[in-house]
Amino acid sequence: MRGGIATGVGSWPGTDPREAAATIVGELGDLVHLVELPGRGAGSDMIGRASALLVDLPFDTTTRGYRLAARPGAVSRRARDLLRTDLDALEEAWEGAGFEGSGRALKVQAPGPLTLAAQVELVGGHRVLTDSGAVRDLSESLAEGMTRHAAEIESRLGAKVVVQFDEPSLTAVLEGSLKGTDLLDTVRAIPAPEALAVLDAVITGVPGPVLVHTCASRPALGFLRGSAAAAIGFDLATIGTADLDDIGELLEAGKQLALGLIPAQTPPGPFTWREVAEPAVRLVDRLGFPRRALADRVLVTPACGLANAPLSWARRALTLATETARAFADEPESLTFD
Repeated sequence: MRGGIATGVGSWPGTDPREAAATIVGELGDLVHLVELPGRGAGSDMIGRASALLVDLPFDTTTRGYRLAARPGAVSRRARDLLRTDLDALEEAWEGAGFEGSGRALKVQAPGPLTLAAQVELVGGHRVLTDSGAVRDLSESLAEGMTRHAAEIESRLGAKVVVQFDEPSLTAVLEGSLKGTDLLDTVRAIPAPEALAVLDAVITGVPGPVLVHTCASRPALGFLRGSAAAAIGFDLATIGTADLDDIGELLEAGKQLALGLIPAQTPPGPFTWREVAEPAVRLVDRLGFPRRALADRVLVTPACGLANAPLSWARRALTLATETARAFADEPESLTFD
């Protein structure tokens, strides 16, 4: 994984996998990602897709989301069918762009083990997170499933696979702010060492570099610094002054940063790559790192998934990400702002 390039976070608007794949491959040639299209319903969102990736742990739906099931049912079958359709569409676009056998990098996403354990229920209705044995089983299944998934993509496309684990629930897991089965039921906070062991077991259990991304309003950057992930992704707009030391320590620890610089929704008025670039440039300047870090250590992404954005803005967001990454890669030292 290298800096000075653009990529997407994961989700995309609409329901057409071929249109989505063609757009992503066309805009993000340096680090294409396999999109999620949650507009298609159950089994196609971030958590539902996990049912297609996990080994021997199928899902059912509930009124609250997803629950582990005793045997594969309609939800798991649908998730697998949708993933197969998405892979076929990506392979078609990949070959159409002349990328077959090129060894280019390609990113795939899945919910991280802590978010997955926080969002999926046991058969009895409690979160998987409340049962340490179930968390271990889920984590092992996720690592094995992602290893198989990456191997299939490498075989089909000749690509070098980067794995992204999405951990939007990480802060809530660490703080103990998740709700239980009723108003009187709470889910205990998971101690940081215990949570880190769960996350790292999955990160080290898959081949190739791993990016951990969080859309949490208060990203747990200090925690993630200690992880085995090669890169950490977050929405830069959520960062406050108190987080600056954590970002500096991430860079000092050798981590790549996937900075969410482009809004996930259409911003008011005109919006250019210079407006996208400015917060990142000012960040590295304030931290005292050379501007070259933007080219060597920073990937440019939207702030979060684009599933809820208008298609026109989703496409524009990728263009802005690419233009910004190009500016970082070319001459970051020459960038100036009023």
